[in-house]
Amino acid sequence: MMAKTLSTVGSTTYQRIKRDIIFGELAPGSKLKLDRLRERYEASMSTLRETLSRLSSEGFVAAEEQRGFFVTPVSREDLTEIANLRVLLECHALSLSIPNGDTEWEGNLVAAHHKLHLMEKRMLSGDASSREEWKRFDWEFHLATIQACGSANLLALHAILYDKYLRYQMLVLTHRGDEAVAEHRDIFDAALERNADKAVKVLQAHILNGLHHTLEQMS
Repeated sequence: MMAKTLSTVGSTTYQRIKRDIIFGELAPGSKLKLDRLRERYEASMSTLRETLSRLSSEGFVAAEEQRGFFVTPVSREDLTEIANLRVLLECHALSLSIPNGDTEWEGNLVAAHHKLHLMEKRMLSGDASSREEWKRFDWEFHLATIQACGSANLLALHAILYDKYLRYQMLVLTHRGDEAVAEHRDIFDAALERNADKAVKVLQAHILNGLHHTLEQMS
């Protein structure tokens, strides 16, 4: 029971710190001082070290000898590389998932797109108050499209890349509007039509359009 409790505490600490890095509450390049983290997250030193080491292995934290831990800095070059890797992984996963998806996959995809579309309509009307919910629904939609790819390793790698891509989007805090909404609709329609080639083509454009938008906002 004690081991399970410690595991839960560690997992919660990991999720909270990762979330604060992604949403910019722990700024890129900032030093992660263990004493301050212990107060902020109410976690032990051993839990924090384990968490930071895990986040370092995923690329969200930089561990420097003799200097400690830092939030990984951001750069235009890094964002471009992340976006291109996301194209490779997500487009491949989508091409596997569409012909493989069953009725349950279709149902999950319909539900995920419905939630995302309702949130996007709110944002188009000028309501930008729920950025975390918006990105959660965006993640759930993209995950639903590739869920039937048949590869746990591919899904795990994609999840890390998506979060890295998301961190950059949260730094600029802007939505592409009607263009992004239309792209999501086109991916959704093509997936339900089992047209993998069309879905992959739209997905690639969607990711790269997001990249260019974010790069423009970073200028």
